[in-house]
Amino acid sequence: MVWSKALARCGLVLLSLWLCIHSVPISVEKAKDKPEVEQLEPPQSADTGLHYDRYLREVIEYLEKDPHFREKLKNANMDDIKQGKLSKELDFVQHNFRTKLDELKREEMSRLRMLIKAKHDLREGNGNTPDHQALLKQFEHLNHMNPHTFEVEDLDRLIQSATSDLENYDKKHHDEFKRYEMTKEHERRERLKTMSEEDRRKEEQHYEEMKKKHANHPKVNHPGSEDQLKEVWQEADGLDPEDFDPKTFFKMHDSNGDGFLDESELEALFTKELEKVYDPTNEEDDMVEMEEERLRMREHVMNEVDTNKDRLVSLSEFITATKKEEFHEKDEWETLDQNPVYTEEELREYERQLANEENDINTKAAELQKQREELERKQEELNTQKLGLKQVNKETSCCKRAKKGEITLLFRSLQLQQSGGPIAEGKPAPVVPGNTQPLPPGHQQQDVPVPGHS
Repeated sequence: MVWSKALARCGLVLLSLWLCIHSVPISVEKAKDKPEVEQLEPPQSADTGLHYDRYLREVIEYLEKDPHFREKLKNANMDDIKQGKLSKELDFVQHNFRTKLDELKREEMSRLRMLIKAKHDLREGNGNTPDHQALLKQFEHLNHMNPHTFEVEDLDRLIQSATSDLENYDKKHHDEFKRYEMTKEHERRERLKTMSEEDRRKEEQHYEEMKKKHANHPKVNHPGSEDQLKEVWQEADGLDPEDFDPKTFFKMHDSNGDGFLDESELEALFTKELEKVYDPTNEEDDMVEMEEERLRMREHVMNEVDTNKDRLVSLSEFITATKKEEFHEKDEWETLDQNPVYTEEELREYERQLANEENDINTKAAELQKQREELERKQEELNTQKLGLKQVNKETSCCKRAKKGEITLLFRSLQLQQSGGPIAEGKPAPVVPGNTQPLPPGHQQQDVPVPGHS
């Protein structure tokens, strides 16, 4: 069942196209005219949960605007889609639509590059430029070797990636819920270890009382069974269960009137059953478990009713299911408390993983602490060196001033020695001809007779 479901989900990426086929007729006259390029509105279909969800839905909703592609889709079957025959029709899509698809791809490439850079900066932050081409290989929903134009290979990759990723999406959700439950139980047991014997006994008693209280609920009908649908017919729709009519029921709960019950519309049918088990005001009821229960119910109905595995229930599929023997199933639906999502061995293995992760974190924390201490030690050394340099600079400055003073005193001393006494300030020393040395103060210059003159 899971294998067939996996194979058929390749048509999910074209869900928006398929939904509109039955509601909007194709005009032959309009198909002949060259349409103007339209402004693409934000995608209106449900979020797939994929990291490339917006790109996926924009491509689908824009391909839907091309009359040729839409007509081919109308006549395509699941095998054609799986074998890539529908993708080849991209070559016949009108030029203005292809131009818009090219633009969408370039925007997606830009988004992926920004994502890669952001992740790289957060993890390393070393300033190195990441190898975008190498990192882009992890994104298989487009051909990253041709970043400018949207080609047949891009549509093939988009279909295959979405098929695979959506198949794993529910599994990923189940795995996350399983870890959630094991973490909750692990933390409960760890709290018990910190309690006294008396407090531990009270806590265990309270825990068992809550479990019993949660399990004490009305019968939960099998999802998609006659009893379950009639209960919705009576309590939600206010109609007599004796007048139950599958076709009328289908049309009443086809909220968007597209001729299909999608996953959200199906899950809405299980609200009455879930309310029997879960109440947000009750201490014993976990709303995370309620959403997991809702997912399990939806998967059960899809496996039983969705025969072509397109993740949609058509009117014909619904009517056919009401004629099967399983539709009259009277057994109670086994809820999560009756079907534990993990074993004791799985819990012990999970706790070992947590212990290993804790040891790794402690080891890294110890390494970081050593690095911090080493950095602090180096900072102290730098501070000491700075203080030493400041002291040396200070002493050097003092020495320079002292030497300058000594030189000044020495120069003045030499002047005194040459003059024989202190130099009178402001008066120039007399000069003897032929002698450049100044005369002492108070010394009177005598006339020297010159030969040949009287």
